[in-house]
Amino acid sequence: MSCKEEFIEIFKANITREGADKLLDYLEHKSDFFTAPASARYHGAYEGGLCEHSLNVYHCLVDYLQRERVQELYGLDYSDESIAIVALCHDFCKIGCYKKSFRNVKDDATGQWSKVPSFTFDDPLPYGHGEKSVYITNGFIRLTREEAMAIRWHMGFSGPEDNRTVGQALRMYPLAFALATADMEASYFLENEE
Repeated sequence: MSCKEEFIEIFKANITREGADKLLDYLEHKSDFFTAPASARYHGAYEGGLCEHSLNVYHCLVDYLQRERVQELYGLDYSDESIAIVALCHDFCKIGCYKKSFRNVKDDATGQWSKVPSFTFDDPLPYGHGEKSVYITNGFIRLTREEAMAIRWHMGFSGPEDNRTVGQALRMYPLAFALATADMEASYFLENEE
């Protein structure tokens, strides 16, 4: 099964809120979500990387929330729909931002330079990272406050925000902490090629 097929299967099985069909139509027919990279040079820096990253985050989030110790300590109980929404929609801010390009890379063994395919980042709607993902998602389906906060703060402490604000958000909204953890696990362990 391709990443696109798996994404659509998970989406349709779990996200049934009003507007979900319009959101999926937008992703399939009016955006580059299924062909976009997840980044220009790091994790998922290839065609389809954004969809694959979203799936990785989904699976990491499901695993994290099922951990016995997490349940023992926090007793988190989120619907399958909320879990799918925050994981699959957290990086919608990257839709339409990556353009195919080339960059020069030096071969260490030969000292020769060569052009390799790459991506450049050009955001046509500079609205912030998590904020923009909330904005795009909320344009189709109504998010709960905790879902919106989870998507907004999914970068955890790796974003440019004041650490006190990030910490407050992660304490107040455990789904935000769980999503940030899943995002880091997917980005730095499953997908990191450097």
